[in-house]
Amino acid sequence: MQLLLLLAVFVIATCGLIYELVAGTLASYLLGDSVTQFSTIIGVYLFSMGVGAFLSRYFNKNLLRWFIQIELLVGMIGGFSAPLLFILFPIASSFRLVLYALVFFTGTLVGLEIPLLMRILQDKVEFKELVSRVFTFDYIGALLAALIFPLLLVPQLGLIRTSLFFGILNIGVGLFLAIQFGKEVRRAGVIKGMAILLLLIELVAFVFSERIMNYSETLTYNDHVIFATSSPYQRIVLTKNKREMRLFLNGNLQFSSADEYRYHEALIHPGLQAVQQPQKVLVLGGGDGLAVREILKYPSITSITLVDLDKKMTQLFSTNHLLTQLNKGSLNNAKVKVLSEDAFLFLKSNTNKFDFIVIDFPDPSNFSIGKLYSNSFYRLLYQALADGGVAVIQSTSPYVAPKSFWCIDETIRSVGFHTAPYHNLVPSFGEWGYILAFKNNSYKIPANYLPGLRFLNPATAQQMFVFPQDMRTTQPLAVNKLNNQVLVNYFEEEWNAYLE
Repeated sequence: MQLLLLLAVFVIATCGLIYELVAGTLASYLLGDSVTQFSTIIGVYLFSMGVGAFLSRYFNKNLLRWFIQIELLVGMIGGFSAPLLFILFPIASSFRLVLYALVFFTGTLVGLEIPLLMRILQDKVEFKELVSRVFTFDYIGALLAALIFPLLLVPQLGLIRTSLFFGILNIGVGLFLAIQFGKEVRRAGVIKGMAILLLLIELVAFVFSERIMNYSETLTYNDHVIFATSSPYQRIVLTKNKREMRLFLNGNLQFSSADEYRYHEALIHPGLQAVQQPQKVLVLGGGDGLAVREILKYPSITSITLVDLDKKMTQLFSTNHLLTQLNKGSLNNAKVKVLSEDAFLFLKSNTNKFDFIVIDFPDPSNFSIGKLYSNSFYRLLYQALADGGVAVIQSTSPYVAPKSFWCIDETIRSVGFHTAPYHNLVPSFGEWGYILAFKNNSYKIPANYLPGLRFLNPATAQQMFVFPQDMRTTQPLAVNKLNNQVLVNYFEEEWNAYLE
């Protein structure tokens, strides 16, 4: 009995931490700002475990039966947490309330488990041995969960299957204990029946988990979802209608095929056209290959190094027929070398100089991305740029988020760059901003551009460098540093106000 119950501790500790990690990851996917989401999820979960531990004092009889029933409840609530949250996100007006309620109830039940188990074993094991064994198995289970969640579970199973799988494990433990200790558990037959029913329900949900995810995405997106997958870093979704194809990362629009050329022509040509005979180019982010497509229009280019953290993105845009049509097969070009690395770490180890550098990261909506807009990152960028070269940085909307935009400009200039900010209208996004960075103050807006561009010409280029008053800010702005990430706070404040 002792060994079986201690093994149960190991399983429930693993399951308990997995539910916490699933909730934190899902919240950061859907709500953004991973640091805030994980901090609040962990806080609520630990508090609710304390509530569960406190409530355990009121359980005085039939402790083994209560323990098994709690296992079944944890398996049901924790197992179905991810499917339920994904379905409710697009339709529930109080999604955060549902999220934290599920976290609270799961944590409370998990908090009940260890105190009840210790009381079940107290007459069978010496107290100091009991405490030692229970907490050893508990912490080993937690370590296992922390290791396998990011390395194995999320990339291989995804969040819905992960929560359902561990729900099945919890219910399996309850069923196993009900069978093993049937003589000691009151109404064991009823409990076994409930456990088998719940197990079958979760197994069916696990088998049809992809359909559950697809259904939740049909509620989220207006257009037909033609492709969806999860990587270790994000949820990738492609939608299509008669007019356009759209890419979403974690629910945020990245481009529309109807007007992406406006964004990418503006991103590339004002800077690259100003470089004399550019040869070596570095692209950080831009795993869709659309910026590379524009760069390859220059015959003097000899090599393009693209660094994108998410290998699934670059593979998708290298192999999918619809997407290679859009980017003209740019990622398969012999001049292009694709690396699946963290851009920050790449620049730290880089010893090459590049004539043109494109920084096409997502907006600084959380601290993990905000580091790529910090002065520490731009110092590395300064070292990688050739003396006569130009870098361009995607810099969010100066209309919606002027403090964020000009904070990026201030941060770039703080490391010694000269800058030339500009903007243009992309109908899918609205007014969008970019910043050119160079080591000397010799930049002039190019008077000529490549033939065949759909949007950019000398007249439109001149207009892009003019900012009306409503895209400026008079507020003093801090430099974005690794240890303060003030840019993320600006961004969240401005975009939240705009979207409300």
